[in-house]
Amino acid sequence: MAVFTSPFPSLCLCAALGLLAPAQLQAADADADLAKQLANPVASLISVPLQANWDTGIGVNDASRFTLNVQPVIPFDLNEDWNLIVRTILPIIDAESPAPGIDDATGLGDTLQSFFFSPKQPVGGWTLAAGPALLWPTGTDDLLGSGKWGAGPTALALKQSGPWTWGVLANHVWSYAGEDDRGEVNATFIQPFAAYVAKTGTTLSLSAESTYDWEARQWTVPLNVVLSQLFKVGSQPVQAFVGGRWYAEGPTGGPEWGLRAGVTFLFPL
Repeated sequence: MAVFTSPFPSLCLCAALGLLAPAQLQAADADADLAKQLANPVASLISVPLQANWDTGIGVNDASRFTLNVQPVIPFDLNEDWNLIVRTILPIIDAESPAPGIDDATGLGDTLQSFFFSPKQPVGGWTLAAGPALLWPTGTDDLLGSGKWGAGPTALALKQSGPWTWGVLANHVWSYAGEDDRGEVNATFIQPFAAYVAKTGTTLSLSAESTYDWEARQWTVPLNVVLSQLFKVGSQPVQAFVGGRWYAEGPTGGPEWGLRAGVTFLFPL
């Protein structure tokens, strides 16, 4: 369930040679600060990532699956001590038939919405957040959604030191209502992650979006490597990203590898 172009821009070379004017250095520092906020899933920053994922090697048909995740993250200032961050993931899916007798499917998947309550000040140097996660049965086809309403806890812990950000995001969702003829949802999601942010706003991130299905007793573990670059279109800050993933573990007939690319629109508060 679940984002993160040019890897060697001229700005990076100029900075390394000490050839940037003070205004350029300030712009570079601002880009790095904004990129570091993006590496924090609960930063006080409105962001709208459009994350495109393409996976292949699915089923006996060696099928492909394209998923566009629309993932707005919106913070709310509750009081002088606490923020509420609402993170929504709405998947738009185009899935080829994985086996004979199963049709292709295109439409919406299920929506996962997380509500993180986070203290504004780090605790012992760590940014902490926790709250409920809700699963909405917005899937438009049996192949794309669970047909179940679900809920459970979610939590995040991360630390930022210099150019580095690392931590873990987790949730567990149980189904509590929905279509009687569909399987129950009982799944744990664990995402350890690490990111390095250069002063040019270039970010290299590593993560494992691991899911354990307690009903099937099966892990699905894609390992992701993503390179992203922050830039501006006029006055609008945007982050573009591209990367790949390899499935270290998964069910029989699951995807073997995939690609990820997209853009994130940023609205600093």
